[in-house]
Amino acid sequence: MEKVGFFRSIHLKFVIIYVLLILVAMQIIGVYFVRQLESTLKDNFKDAIQERVNLLDYYVQEQMSKERLPDEETSSLEEDIRRLLSDYNSEDIKEVRVIEGESLRILGTSDPDNQEVVNQRSTDNLVKMAIATKQPVSEDMVDRQTGQRIWVLVTPIKNNGEVNGAIYLVAKIENIYEQMRQINNIFTTGIAIALAITAVLGILLAQTVTRPISDMRKQALAMAKGNFSRKVKVYGYDEIGQLAITFNSLTKKLQEAHATTEGERRKLSSVLSYMTDGVIATDRKGRVILINEPAAKMLNVSRETVLSSPIVSLLGLEEDYTFEELLNERDSVILDYSSQSKTLILRADFSVIQKETGFVNGLITVLHDITEQEKIDMERREFVANVSHELRTPLTTMRSYLEALAEGAWRDEEIAPNFLDVTQNETERMIRLVNDLLQLSKMDSKDYSLTKEWIDFIFFYNRIIDRFEMTKQQNVTFERKLPDHSAFVEIDEDKLTQVLDNIISNAMKYSPEGGRITFSIEEKDEFIVVSVTDQGVGIPKENIDQIFERFYRVDKARTRKLGGTGLGLAIAQEMVEAHGGDIWATSTEGKGTTISFSLPYVRSEEDDWE
Repeated sequence: MEKVGFFRSIHLKFVIIYVLLILVAMQIIGVYFVRQLESTLKDNFKDAIQERVNLLDYYVQEQMSKERLPDEETSSLEEDIRRLLSDYNSEDIKEVRVIEGESLRILGTSDPDNQEVVNQRSTDNLVKMAIATKQPVSEDMVDRQTGQRIWVLVTPIKNNGEVNGAIYLVAKIENIYEQMRQINNIFTTGIAIALAITAVLGILLAQTVTRPISDMRKQALAMAKGNFSRKVKVYGYDEIGQLAITFNSLTKKLQEAHATTEGERRKLSSVLSYMTDGVIATDRKGRVILINEPAAKMLNVSRETVLSSPIVSLLGLEEDYTFEELLNERDSVILDYSSQSKTLILRADFSVIQKETGFVNGLITVLHDITEQEKIDMERREFVANVSHELRTPLTTMRSYLEALAEGAWRDEEIAPNFLDVTQNETERMIRLVNDLLQLSKMDSKDYSLTKEWIDFIFFYNRIIDRFEMTKQQNVTFERKLPDHSAFVEIDEDKLTQVLDNIISNAMKYSPEGGRITFSIEEKDEFIVVSVTDQGVGIPKENIDQIFERFYRVDKARTRKLGGTGLGLAIAQEMVEAHGGDIWATSTEGKGTTISFSLPYVRSEEDDWE
């Protein structure tokens, strides 16, 4: 199972939820606090400005109601107002103007750099509105020059219910927002510190919940891998603690059940593994759910690829059976998987898996390899047929000639000797056949022993070739390609003599007049290879592997004519293999055949020196 990363763990989710709750709560509190604080600061600021404007209104009314004679050396109204306004230069107030009522003439301004507006007519709409409505008018604006926010307050100057003028004040309310920004920064810093502390506390608190859950998760992973020895630590007796206790109890029961199941599984696995027969199990729909190794080898399939495949397809029975028909099949089914290169015959027996209620759970198929049994039966039938044929032919001939002699042919001095010669030849041929059969029977039953001794094989081989060369009656040339030095091998001289006699006799039988027979020996690391090559008709490629079978003849008519039994190479193969060697043939049709066999050979120090 994949390991859970930190960013997907419940631990992190607990901390995130905890921090988010705190963050949302603090944000709600912060928004409410900031808004209330902003409203309070603005109201306090405007109230303070309003009080100063009211005080200025009182002083301006006194100056405007004051009588001034033309001949008196008294200050003018503009000078008195300018003196009053000089006290209103502060950080909170940008400019204060006093405006006459009817003419809207500016009587004075507190801005020393803007004195040229004095005695000019005011065009501000707020001034006109305040004088017309006789009520104070205010508006929040943005100063076009500085881009800062300002608060404009216009208060009418009233005397006995009549409006004599207005006080136009521009306050720097941006200071309030600057204070709010500072307060917000302080509040944000406090929130960050609080969240950091909250996160640490959240991690510590979340561990109290996530630690037992994490332990149970690790235990579940260990159980999935078959480890039931671990136990979950109980940290308390709350709901999670009770869950841990229950989990440990479940682990113990699962361990007992798993031990029982594992024991039964091992028994079944051991039985299936050591069975020589193949076993295939299916579910109730005929899909393969189990196949042991012998069955996979018999069918030449991979266990992983055939799982969940239909058994009728696996066994190649789609055309003959359905799965329902296999469930009702009580007899064995013979499966022939033979090819040109390999013979394979299986016998399939089927057994239905049923519950007591009769419900079918699946099908068990047992495969038996009966290839060797079929081969033995076939070889036995073929052997009996061949022996019967080989014996019937000479016996029929002998009976015919003996009947002729009995009817009076023995009186004919020309025919009788020929009849007797044929009868004698056929009798000798039957004796050779019976002797060969007895020898093969003895070798098959292993009721013989080799009398081995160290022989110089080069000298031994030359002696046999010399014997054939002295007794040959046909025009055939012998060519020897043999080493000049000695080569000692441990063999049974009589048995190897018989092997070479069979091979050389066959080479001479199939060699044409004027042909050549080549004898050669090749020395290898652990073997010597002995070869006899003729220039006969050769053996067809498709028959080359069959010449060592019993009673096999390439040219049956020619072999019988020359007195062959068809058992020589079969005997030679048995004897060579008894010496620990191998025998084989190579041939080109129309050009000749080479029969070769190998014998175990160890080079002597003398050979190495040479």
